[in-house]
Amino acid sequence: MNASTRFLAVAGRRAANKAARKETRQYTTATGTRQYGGLKDKDRIFTNLYGEQSPYLDGALKRGDWYRTKDILSKGRDWIVNEVKISGLRGRGGAGFPSGLKWSFMPKKSDGRPSYLVINADEGEPGTCKDREIMRHDPHKLVEGCLIAGFAMGAKAAYIYIRGEFYRETENLQRAIDEAYKAGLIGKNACNSGYDFDVYIHRGSGAYICGEETALIESIEGKQGKPRLKPPFPANIGVFGCPTTVTNVETVAVSPTICRRGGEWFASMGRKNNSGTKLFAISGHVNNPCVVEEEMSIPLKELIERHCGGVRGGWDNLLAIIPGGSSVPLLPKNICDNVLMDFDALVDVKSGLGTAAVIVMDKSTDVIDAIRRLSEFYAHESCGQCTPCREGTHWLWDMMERMTEGNAKVDEIDQLEQLTYQIEGHTICALGDAAAWPVQGLIRHFRPLMEQRIKTFHEKEQLPFDALLEKVAAESQQNQTKTAAASH
Repeated sequence: MNASTRFLAVAGRRAANKAARKETRQYTTATGTRQYGGLKDKDRIFTNLYGEQSPYLDGALKRGDWYRTKDILSKGRDWIVNEVKISGLRGRGGAGFPSGLKWSFMPKKSDGRPSYLVINADEGEPGTCKDREIMRHDPHKLVEGCLIAGFAMGAKAAYIYIRGEFYRETENLQRAIDEAYKAGLIGKNACNSGYDFDVYIHRGSGAYICGEETALIESIEGKQGKPRLKPPFPANIGVFGCPTTVTNVETVAVSPTICRRGGEWFASMGRKNNSGTKLFAISGHVNNPCVVEEEMSIPLKELIERHCGGVRGGWDNLLAIIPGGSSVPLLPKNICDNVLMDFDALVDVKSGLGTAAVIVMDKSTDVIDAIRRLSEFYAHESCGQCTPCREGTHWLWDMMERMTEGNAKVDEIDQLEQLTYQIEGHTICALGDAAAWPVQGLIRHFRPLMEQRIKTFHEKEQLPFDALLEKVAAESQQNQTKTAAASH
């Protein structure tokens, strides 16, 4: 895409988003009538999401970054952690663990070992592309967030583990770090606070498994990216054997704004226990794929129609949506009609918010083949450390290959589902769960389609599968009879 084309695309996306924000809709929830979505510009945290302004220090200062950061630090570690707790911020990397609580696990007093903050910028989940926009267009929010979060944890330094393929993002982020050092915002006596804090970038090599926090730590230490058994947890023994907190780019990047505007402001958006704003990455069969910041708990249908121009061919052409990245179960249209985009609402319909990577599939999609492709991905990315995952993911892929073709028996669908439960919850990390859940979602919502695929396949064969087995058995019996007669 050349510069003029990119400018027109950005301008068009901006105009569409502004027009969409003028709309208001009411939605009825379990707690009564409450309007979610239509986030106001004054409440946006990522104000340079589309790169319309400079991503560097001059632009960051104009947008309010690094404003009185020293005053935030002067309020102390406990104050920062408490504000994050009040905000209700939950981890934006997929698990949704309460961030303030996680930060508080770090030791209050040092036992002689330094503490570290590690930022997970690997972003290997298929469909996910939100963190790269922060690093590409708003890197100073992340750098400032590292300082504030690191101070709250008593960390000596932050390591940003960034995906190796993110070349331009790494360039922009490194320049932002260099600018912050030069301006005295980080490093020795950061922001004239008396606190020393360093920020380093560590580039990964594209392994999905390194998105798991302990595998990421192993990779930083120069080892193979394989998850560790827990306990001990990273807050006790993490990178280099020292207390460590591993957290997501978006989680850290919003912390300076929470500290400036207050935890209650952030908590005022979204439903209870699902508060704040969120970056949603919407791709697939929509008219305008985009990454957009919206209020938590916005209805899924509203999110797509407001910011993406709707589903290709209209909402009635929708088949299914994966709401939180490839590892969460898909949802059919009838659930997508009313579901809210937050942690609890999606758990209630047996899916999850995950990384909020919304993958839209219209009726032209072969949904069985789509899930087969995900099974292939997870089989390829398994580190092989755990037997259920190492063996099970390849079994899943093999069976999904046959399910896509229809070359199976109907009762094998139950065997496939049972296999997913043999993998889920039986591995060191969640990769096994991530491989199992998409298949479970497919069987839960599209079993009739799978059965029809199998029926159609066998109808095309000269002989039904069972009849073919009977023929083979009969021929085998005849050969045995002839052999026995010849021997006499």
